Amino acid sequence: MKITPLEIRQKTFEKKLRGYDKDEVNAFLLSLSQEWEQVQDELKELRLKNQNAEKEIKQLREVENSLFKTLKTAEDTGANLIDQANKTAELHLRETQMNADALLNEAKSKARATIEDAEMRARQILDKMDHELKELSMEYRSLESFRDIILTELRNLANDTIKRVEKVEANTTKVDLSFKKRVAEAPASPAPAPAREERASAATPTAGPGPEKEAPTPAEAPSEVAASEEENTRTPTGEDSEDSSFFDQLT
Repeated sequence: MKITPLEIRQKTFEKKLRGYDKDEVNAFLLSLSQEWEQVQDELKELRLKNQNAEKEIKQLREVENSLFKTLKTAEDTGANLIDQANKTAELHLRETQMNADALLNEAKSKARATIEDAEMRARQILDKMDHELKELSMEYRSLESFRDIILTELRNLANDTIKRVEKVEANTTKVDLSFKKRVAEAPASPAPAPAREERASAATPTAGPGPEKEAPTPAEAPSEVAASEEENTRTPTGEDSEDSSFFDQLT
């Protein structure tokens, strides 16, 4: 039952003998109505504040729910993003590791092939150099042998030449002396002797030592000189032909 301040003011009581003082009752009812009116106003104000508070609480709850949902969504999204990022990173890491392993294996294969190729080429070069060195060594030995043969042949040729020159000089001296002796013993002739002596000394034969021939007569001297010139201009045989063939081989 609701009682308003106006009802309190207008409240009337039945009159009885020896009842309450009317003025005091009216004063009390007036005071009570005023207090009640004040209470009513405060109650209305509190109700209004309560409504506003409930509205604010409702809005705050809605905001809280929205924030909670947003936070939950953010957490879920963050977790999903983190999970996806971890998976992507792990995938990239595996892919990178596989690529690195493939590149490393390829590099190792290329390095192994390069080393094997270099070793094979080095062996080929060493074998070729060894073969060439052996050939050069054989050629050098052959040249040394040929040099020794040439030096020996040259020494023999020099010795033979010296001996022949000595023999020729000795024979020339003997022939000159014999020819001068025979010319001196022969009778004088109209031909000029000095010219014949010069021609005879220039045309002396190169034959080896042997028994001396008899001195030619003045009539036979020109024929002997011609025979000596023919013998000197004759083609060499024997050792002379061997020497010429040896020099042909050298050239």
